[in-house]
Amino acid sequence: MPEALSLRDVRAGYGETVVLEDIALELPERGALAVLGRNGVGKTTLLATVMGHTTFHAGSIEYRGKAIAKLPVYERSRLGIGLVPQTRDIFPSLTVEENLGVATRPGRWTFERVYDLFPKLAERRGHWGNQISGGEQQMLAIGRALMGNPTLLLMDEPLEGLAPIIVEVLMQALQRLIHEDSLAIVLVEQHAKVALGITQRALVLNRGRIAYSGPSADLLADPQRLTSLVVA
Repeated sequence: MPEALSLRDVRAGYGETVVLEDIALELPERGALAVLGRNGVGKTTLLATVMGHTTFHAGSIEYRGKAIAKLPVYERSRLGIGLVPQTRDIFPSLTVEENLGVATRPGRWTFERVYDLFPKLAERRGHWGNQISGGEQQMLAIGRALMGNPTLLLMDEPLEGLAPIIVEVLMQALQRLIHEDSLAIVLVEQHAKVALGITQRALVLNRGRIAYSGPSADLLADPQRLTSLVVA
């Protein structure tokens, strides 16, 4: 069985500006990868490159054995790659349920299943996108991505700026996705220990290059190394 996601010698950025150099990773089906590093090292650019939002200079990207580096964003989405952006991008003039509905594709994820994962969204289903809290917007961004029924989910700092109680709710949801669903997940996160605690493998970036690639548990067990890699 091919990997859910495979990158080899990837070089990418924005226009002539190269941000990522020599990036390689392998993510198996149903695997979970934490992408860590200081601010500005290329984490978001890595997700954007997989999704097709950057300038691709060299290397290869394969999704479930299919070369996708030359495919437009909409084709990657149709193949089964979902993105939860750092900016959330909720439609403010649509209700919670309408926000979920715009992304619907046939599959295992339905309104009922998203509401089971995030009961708070069920309570807010009739509220406009700009009437719900930041934490609820993050739940909605994740739920909307799931409604597209992806097999690979890219998540860009889903816990950023949220209250601890909301972080706990989202962590429980992420653990359910990782352990109970057939998703492969790439999780970019500033909460390094949290991310390492729920993923199998980790990738640490430094100035657009790989500074660490290996088991999450090994990095979590070496606090000194972890601090040197991810703390400014």
